[in-house]
Amino acid sequence: MNVRRVVITGAGVVCPVGCSEEVVWPAILEGRSGIGIISSFDSAEFEVHIAGEVADFDPLDHFTKRELGRLDRFVQFAVVSAESAVKQAGLDLEKMDHERAGAFIGPGIGGLPELETQHSRLLNSGPRRVSPLMIPKLMTNAAAGQVAMKFGLHGPTMSVSSACASASHAMGEAYNCIRYGTADVVICGGAEAALTPTGLSGFQQAKALSTRNDDPEAASRPFDLNRDGFVMAEGAGSLVFESLEHARKRGAQILAEIAGYGASSDAYHITLPEPDGKGAALAMRNALADAKLAPEDIDYINAHGTGTPAGDGVEAKAICSVFGDHAKKLAVSSSKSVFGHLLGASGALESAACIWTMRDNVCPPTINLDDADPECCGLNFVPHQPQERQVDAVLNNSFGFGGHNVCLAFRKFTG
Repeated sequence: MNVRRVVITGAGVVCPVGCSEEVVWPAILEGRSGIGIISSFDSAEFEVHIAGEVADFDPLDHFTKRELGRLDRFVQFAVVSAESAVKQAGLDLEKMDHERAGAFIGPGIGGLPELETQHSRLLNSGPRRVSPLMIPKLMTNAAAGQVAMKFGLHGPTMSVSSACASASHAMGEAYNCIRYGTADVVICGGAEAALTPTGLSGFQQAKALSTRNDDPEAASRPFDLNRDGFVMAEGAGSLVFESLEHARKRGAQILAEIAGYGASSDAYHITLPEPDGKGAALAMRNALADAKLAPEDIDYINAHGTGTPAGDGVEAKAICSVFGDHAKKLAVSSSKSVFGHLLGASGALESAACIWTMRDNVCPPTINLDDADPECCGLNFVPHQPQERQVDAVLNNSFGFGGHNVCLAFRKFTG
């Protein structure tokens, strides 16, 4: 079988620090936190009052009122980020073979805002007042469906939902779809808007969230000894994946190459990682093997690094087990320190950060890392300030509840 190379030609983002590369990348490098006090609803009765909200986003700048009546917030984010990615990629929709193009979008949770709205109607006004649009708005595959309709994509289109690994699974499956010849172009990534009273209370009661309410910007602190949980956030990331042949034929500017995809399952616990990091390590090894890269070829890892007491140490242990002596030469950082945890959308936004890292040869910082946890193996977590260095190949880790592990390998495109 002829296995094709797959490249990235566009990236679009919507997140708590901005809605364009021109705003988001400088914010990440400068460590400008997007975490603040929740403004979208009253959190007075909650233990947690902080989150990463997408503030610089007016839906009416992108959709008509009629359209908005059919789109949950996570779908809005997905469509807008996809539009940005398609624009950067320079795709000519009139000339594209629409039967060879699709959309793979990974939400972890889906339409919680719509679910809450309609559940309130059900309780207060009865079943006849529930909107007939409820299911089409809240279903996790609504994002992929709406992106496909927006651009007229008739090729493989699906939702991949694996908690906080969703976007990375979606990108990995899109990569497979293209390299094995099923499609030529796939818009892929993830979207999430679960920052609602129900979503916040669920994670709060699971004791997963930081309660550093008095200092929101310092609350997301991956790998720090004093971390106390992750900070919920919302947003989306979309990337345009293409076969190299397709991109070259249309003269596209190539941002990077996706070189490998590794996945695994902890098969251990529904929320906790396997303590020795075997599943995470397996995903990284699988990605390296798929990319035909040695551990020594990797310069930077964008870690899952959520800031939970259990997760960060396990990820560090897994990195050390895979990379051995080379582990101390790596730069490893968590962009979640800046914009929080976008749940199912995280892997897409962080993959965009990986692409920018390679382009500019600068590793983004882990902010709030004042006192590195000694259980995290003494890795170079790029504390506080970015580090300039040659970056030719990177890994992006994403791990989700249910024991889902994904690692994506990217490298500079060199022809």
